Parts: sequence; structure tokens; C-alpha cells
Amino acid sequence: ERHTTTEPGTPALTSTRRQEVTSSRSLLRRMKVVLLVLVVTAEALVARTMTMSSQDELKKLVGYKAIDDYVESGMKVGLGTGSTAAFAVERLGQKLAAGELEDIIAVPTSIRTKEQAEDLGIPLTTLDEFSELDVAIDGADEVDPALNLVKGGGGALLREKMVEIVAKKFIVIVDESKLCDALGPGFPVPVEITPFCHEHTRRCVEALPALAGKCKAVLRLGSSTNNQPDGDDPAVTDNGNYILDLVFEEPLADAPAAASQLKNLCGVVDHGLFIGMTTAVIIAANDGISVKTPPS
Repeated sequence: ERHTTTEPGTPALTSTRRQEVTSSRSLLRRMKVVLLVLVVTAEALVARTMTMSSQDELKKLVGYKAIDDYVESGMKVGLGTGSTAAFAVERLGQKLAAGELEDIIAVPTSIRTKEQAEDLGIPLTTLDEFSELDVAIDGADEVDPALNLVKGGGGALLREKMVEIVAKKFIVIVDESKLCDALGPGFPVPVEITPFCHEHTRRCVEALPALAGKCKAVLRLGSSTNNQPDGDDPAVTDNGNYILDLVFEEPLADAPAAASQLKNLCGVVDHGLFIGMTTAVIIAANDGISVKTPPS
């Protein structure tokens, strides 16, 4: 028969005490697991914050450079909409306040850009007063090798196109993540449509020869300022219209044809394909800033 022994002077563990020790060890292991999870989560949050901060810095670089390089005193300037364009608006406000630019008047492409410009003291006008602008500056959601664009992720595509198409120069500002081999798969193409019989228009869009069987037209829900569904009702633009987001699995084979067919479809107000409009694209990357112009 075996007997449990202890070292001289060491009290034997009672059954209750052994249970307490086992429980404490189990609790310690669980705490270590929880701590490890917290550490990993914190590291991921830090990395994500750093990535977002880095991307914002890139956007700021191109936004500031566009104003510094392309805007001079006395110009009429089109102001784009979106997180990148906001830095250009910010820079324009700074240079006006510092007296580095004078006699500037600007046309905003959305209500939120108008509000930002007003807060910065930028004099504003409309196309009703001036039908030709010296320069327009805006971001883009996708840029292909020919410098054709997808724009309108923020819901301001109609006003953006109206302003930018009458500018002598249209300067596009992006970070390198927006460059693509072909338009379509990387970012849904927005199409602004009338609310009247919008389901009919959606079906007609999907049936266009350049698009049939190649994309799904999804009605944007919730806020018009992003293409993620964040509500139950159709998103409404600054112009009181709806937006379809065309989701592609494969590259858009003939973007100019798709643009033409969309524009000619009754019920479509305009679309986010900006074909042949770009004067230059300022691109921010981790290794510096570059400028591209359309191939000749």
C-alpha cells in the first residue's frame, strides 16, 4: 500500500487546498489567454490606425501639391468632393488666409464641400455666374492607364462632372491604391438616376449592350456619401436623385461605349465614368509623389 509523504517540515496539502491551487492555475491560464488576445487586438488597432494615418498623409500631400502647383491668383477654381479633395480645399483656404493667393473664386461640387469652403472663408460662386473655370481639382475612386476615371463613390458625381467638364484643366489627386489596370472590378461604378420608376431604370441599365451580363446594378441605400448599405431607404443625392452602383466581376471591356450608352438611357441623369477628361493625375506613394498625363 502506497502512502503520500511530504518533506520534513512541509505541511501536506488538504483536498480543499489542492482544489484551490488547481483552480488558481486554471484561472491564471485563462487570464494569460485573455491578455494575449488583448495584446493582439491592440497591435491590430495600432497597425490599422497607422495605415489610416499614413493614407491620410498621402492624401494631404497630393491635395496640397495640386493647389500649390496649379492654382494662381485671379483663378476660378472647381472644388471636388471627398476625403482627398478636402485637403485641397483646406490648402486653398490656408493660402487665401495667408495672402499667398488673391482674387480666387470657387465652385463647390457638393453641399459638404460648400460648407467646408465657407468655414475657411473661400469666396464661392456657381456655374450660373461663370460657365468656364481655370482649373478643377478632385479625387477619384479608380484611375486606369489611360487616366479614365471612376468617380462618385461619395455621391456627388453629377455636380463633379458638371464642374470639371468646363474647367480648362482637370487635376486628379489620388494615392497609389486608386490605380488599376482597368475600370470596373476594383470599385463599383455609380450611376445617378431619377427616383421615378427607378426599378425600371435599373433593369434597363443592366440590359445595355456594353453591360448586359457583365454587372449587377445595386440601388444604393442609406447615405449617399458611400456605397455601403447603411439604411433601409434609397440614398438621395444633393440633387434629389437615386444612385445605382454597378458591380463588376471582370474589367469593363469598353468604358467609352458603356459611358455613351448610360448617358443616352432615359432615366439616367449621369454616371461616374469620367472618360478623356483628365489633364493630369498627381499620385502619392510611400516612395514619393509622381504626376501622370494622358498618353498621346
